[in-house]
Amino acid sequence: MSNQDAGSHLESDISIHIFTVSSAMVGVCLTVIGLIRVVITLGKADTIADDLLAGDAFLFLICSLLSYSALRTRSKRRMHRREQIADAVFVAAMILMTLICAFITFAISQSPK
Repeated sequence: MSNQDAGSHLESDISIHIFTVSSAMVGVCLTVIGLIRVVITLGKADTIADDLLAGDAFLFLICSLLSYSALRTRSKRRMHRREQIADAVFVAAMILMTLICAFITFAISQSPK
């Protein structure tokens, strides 16, 4: 296998991983939104974290669509560009999710008992 074939295989492998993980993260965001809504309904805490998670789920959806598009394109240049954008959006969405988790933890610990 030549270096170019190995590099091309590695790039498509990265796109596959970004696609599967970002798709799963959309589900994680939706699950946490549901859990937060239950907590708000029970009166334990009120937070905007569910709104932030909806935005984060949208970022993961964009990432998933970009990586899927990179897998489907035939042009190497377009594939690289879409993969780079998907990678950047994925990292940004993960950072946002971490900040939202910190926000949820703070909001729940500060809520009256």
